[in-house]
Order: sequence, then C-alpha cells, then structure tokens
Amino acid sequence: MFHYISGTVAAMDHNLAVIDANGVGYALSTTSTSQADLKVGEPGKLYTYNVIREDCFDLYGFSTLVEKRCFEQLISVSGVGPKAALAILSSTTPEGLAMSILAEDEKTIMVAQGVGKKIAQRVILELKDKMGKNAPAFVGGGVKLPAGAVPGGTNRVMDATAALAVLGYSQGEIALALRDIDVEGHQVEQIIKLALKKMGRAI
Repeated sequence: MFHYISGTVAAMDHNLAVIDANGVGYALSTTSTSQADLKVGEPGKLYTYNVIREDCFDLYGFSTLVEKRCFEQLISVSGVGPKAALAILSSTTPEGLAMSILAEDEKTIMVAQGVGKKIAQRVILELKDKMGKNAPAFVGGGVKLPAGAVPGGTNRVMDATAALAVLGYSQGEIALALRDIDVEGHQVEQIIKLALKKMGRAI
C-alpha cells in the first residue's frame, strides 16, 4: 500500500493530479482543495487512499492527512462513494463539514455537486451516530476553558470536541490537540481548525 506519493506534478485536470515519481506517472483523484496546493512542474506530495480490487486499482490523493481522514469517514457512510466524498470535500473544509454535521445543516453539504438531500441526511445521521454518546463528555487534561459559552449554552470546548469526534478522532487525540489551545476569544470553528492543524503536523 502507498502511504503517500511525492514527486513532480506533471499534469492536473478536474479533480485529478498526475505526479511523476521517478519516471512513473501516478494519476490520483483528488479535491479542489488539495489541487490548490499543487502547481504543474513543481514538487508535490499527496497522501493516498488506495482502492484495489480485481477490476480496479484507484488512487485518491490529499494534501493533508486531515483531509484524508475526512474522506475515509465520508466513504464509510452507506451510499457515499469516493466521487461524492471528493465533491463534499471540494465544497467545504474539514472544520466546516464537522460543524455542518453537528448543526444538522443539510444545505451546506448539498452544495457539493451531485449530493442530494438523502445523501446529506445520511452523512449527518451516520457520522453523528459514530461519534458516540460519550465522545464530548470529557474536558480537561490541560484544556483552557473559555470564560463564556456559545449561543445555546454549549461550551466551546465541548462543541469542538464533538466536532473532532465526528471526523473520527479519538478522545486521546482530541485532548492532546486541544491541550495548549487558548480558546478564549475563538469561535468553535477556529478552535477546530487549530486542533486539526496540530493533529496534521503530529502524524
């Protein structure tokens, strides 16, 4: 299995990047977000998700491990294939996706090309269910609590924890990522973004 492919970006097309690694051109389906980090003729690196069956050998590439994790979560939802997952991740950020799921915001997910209401509802239902009842139940371990609460009375840290759990991160990973983030003055989505950056660097 390939963990990542690194080389020269040989070509790009709609949701496709070709990376020349030692004379071999690897075609990887990817998101518009990951493509924005690449430039033809310059060095590029994509973390891969591999689908290998008797009738196919497909590679999917992502500029960050966070985006790859989101892709894996999305294709675990029944009825969501790689094409739909790429479309969703091309239309929103990982933190935006997490907030949409928590808020049960179907419309934001439906912005993705080819994603209808039923698929959006399924993404919300199944990923919230995977989060688990106790995922946001811990706060502490060095996490700096905000002085106030977000509208609705829910603590920012609790919301951020729940959102990160939706994306498939464990309680240990979340606690470590939030430990040194001073959430005072930050909105929930900003806290999630900071935590994701830390987790992306840690892997």
